[in-house]
Formats: sequence, C-alpha cells, structure tokens
Amino acid sequence: MLSRLITLTAFGTAAVLVCSASAQAHQRSDEELTAELETPALWDEDDADADDPAIWVDRDDPEDSLVIATAKEAGIYVYDLEGDQVQHLAPKPAPGEDDAPGRYNNVDLVLGFALDGETVDLAVASDKGMDNLGVFVIDDGELTEVTDPDAGWIFSASQEEVNGEHTAYGLTTWQDETGAYALVSRNSETEVALLKLEAKGDKVGWTKVRTLTLPAEFTMPDGSTWTTCDDPGEYAQVEGMVVDKSTGTAYLGQELVGVWKIDADLTGEPELVDTAVEYGLPGAYDPETDECVYGADPGFGGEHLRTDIEGLTIYYTGRGAGYLLASSQGDDTYAVYEIEGGNDYLGSFAIAAGDVDSTQHSDGADVTSVSLPGFDGGLLVVQDGDNTPEGSDESSTNFKFVEWEDVAEDSGLDLAQARGRGRR
Repeated sequence: MLSRLITLTAFGTAAVLVCSASAQAHQRSDEELTAELETPALWDEDDADADDPAIWVDRDDPEDSLVIATAKEAGIYVYDLEGDQVQHLAPKPAPGEDDAPGRYNNVDLVLGFALDGETVDLAVASDKGMDNLGVFVIDDGELTEVTDPDAGWIFSASQEEVNGEHTAYGLTTWQDETGAYALVSRNSETEVALLKLEAKGDKVGWTKVRTLTLPAEFTMPDGSTWTTCDDPGEYAQVEGMVVDKSTGTAYLGQELVGVWKIDADLTGEPELVDTAVEYGLPGAYDPETDECVYGADPGFGGEHLRTDIEGLTIYYTGRGAGYLLASSQGDDTYAVYEIEGGNDYLGSFAIAAGDVDSTQHSDGADVTSVSLPGFDGGLLVVQDGDNTPEGSDESSTNFKFVEWEDVAEDSGLDLAQARGRGRR
C-alpha cells in the first residue's frame, strides 16, 4: 500500500504524518443508520450539557450494565440499557465564593482495581472546574465517590490558576502489569498528562508521571508555518482520547488539527494518523467579532475529519484487530480507521433520524463489542449535541444508543468474533 510522508516541525520537535494513499473499500447498506433509543433531554437552563459516555458491562448480569455519562456543570448521569436515568451525581461544590464548582468533562473506566482489600471497577472523570479527577467505585448498580481529597491539582499551581480554566479536560484510562493510568489533556493548551492511579486506603489518588506537549505550529509542504486560529492565549487542545488495549497505543484527538498516536506512556514521538480538512487553513482572530477570519484553503488538510475532532473510541473485532472511530463534529459523521498497521481509513457513517432524532454536533462516544440485551452485536453510545425532543422547538443534548450490528451493516464493517467476551 502506497503512503506519503510529510515531516512537520513544531518548536524544534519533528512529528510525522502518515496518510494512506488509498483506503480499503467497504460495501454500504442502502438503508439509513438510526439509533435504537435515547436518554432524556438535558437542558442548558439546568446547566446540563451532555458530553462523554462510558459503557460499563456487568460481567455477571449483562442486563444490569450501565452507561455512565458526564454533563459538565450538572455532574454525572447514570443510565440503564433502556436509556432510563438510574442515578445522578452532582459536581463538587466550589471551594470558595469566587471559585467555580466542579465540571465533569470526560469519563472512562478502570476494571479490577485493588482498593482497600477488594477488587473493584472504577469510573474516572476529568473535572475541568477543579483541575482534578472524580473517581467512583461501581458497585451494585451505583456509583460512590472515592476521590482522595488530598490528591491535588493536575496542571495548576494555585486556585488562581484553576480559576483561569487551563485545567483538566479530556480523559482516557488504560492498564498494564504496572498499574492503572489516566491520560488527561489540558483545556486551551496542547498538553497531555500521564497520571498513575493509586489506592490511598479506601480512596483513590494519583501521581503525575510525565507530560507530553503536542505541536502548536506546523510547517506546511510549501514551507509556510501554520497555527490554528484560536482566541489569544489559547492553543489547539486535545479532548477525545482512547488507548488500544492490545498494543498500548494512545490515540489523541487534537480538535483543530487531527488524530495523533503515541505509546500510552507518552514516550516516543507522536505521529499523525489523519488531519482535519481545515488543517493548514490560514486564519486570523478578529477581536471585534470574536471570530476567526479565514483565507483561501491551500489544500493541505485531510479529507475525512471536519473540526472539531471529538470523541474517539475502539470497537474490537478480535485480538489486535478492530476499528478506531472518530467523531467528525463539523459534518455530523463518524470516521472509521483500522487499528492495525497504518490505520487505513475505511469510511464514515452518520446517524439519521428514525424512531428518535438524528445525531448532530456529536462530542463523546464509547463502544463495546460485548453482546448486551437489545444490542447483540455490541453497543455504540454517542453524544447528540443538537437533540430535538418530539413536541419541543428548543434544542437540548443527550445520548443516543446504536446497535453496532446496524453500524456494521451500514458501513460494511465486521462484528466481534467472540461477542460474549468483549473488552467492554
């Protein structure tokens, strides 16, 4: 398979972009892909904004599996497989009168964590308002917070810095023989931190192992230097992240740039898997309109992702095989890449209106290949950033539940070889 290699220079550090010159063809279904069901609407007036889901599979009783989802200032909502709310956890209160309260942004899971003499499953969420994590034990269908109150901030050195909101943002978790880890990105910066999760009695804290700073400047093929168009003092942040548990490869979605991959321990050099269509598009911030004014497109960008690049998740079809899904927020689609080899692009799909409305401006996503009641081929859960409830003219947000078998049929993708033994 032919490929082209482009060297990018950022702050003196070389990064490599690997793009496949051709992609594997897949046969698509003529029928539109639709969601099976949806969760209740979340409304701005309640400070509730759906963001990121994580699917927890109950290995003993799959029908009791849960979808754990963040809603920013409204905390965390927990749903059953029918999309009904079964629990709500409020965010942490503001530490001071002039400080912001907690704001849960992204959530992921840690399975089989040793805590206070027991083996437990954890939900771990990034808290943008507090610049730390929220950690919860999942037990008997409920979440109980076990965050170590002395764990400290992740990126900030003072409460004043926390209030500046260059704080914890995106999050994913991973585990190996040395322990459990979280990758946490920084709001409005290109930084990603590696945290090791640690038991502190009956609480869970963390230690920062190292940080990675992704590029903010890029050298284009014509020799010009390009930076993303952001508000002054802000840079192209990462939000969507996922780790391939088979290889220990982390995929990082830099919202205005593209999808990177790097070893999950943040060693080695980051490599671009694909870039946004808008990559290389010259733009300048206009303070009068508070918007970016763009010039002519030089055509250096990719073809499959339109900014912002949001939720990343992996559907495993077998050992070391599967699909990386990336939410292309700008055109309401989900791009699909192989996780093997050079991450060939396989196609994109959209979720159309059916018994429930379509999915638009999608943020976080999670998928499992485990066969669950009502979702024999696995379950894909995606955030809908423009939910339109029946009988209402107002927009809200929520989460859509999609049968993976429908995705596979729509896009010509595979099902897991052993669906009862999926990773999540």
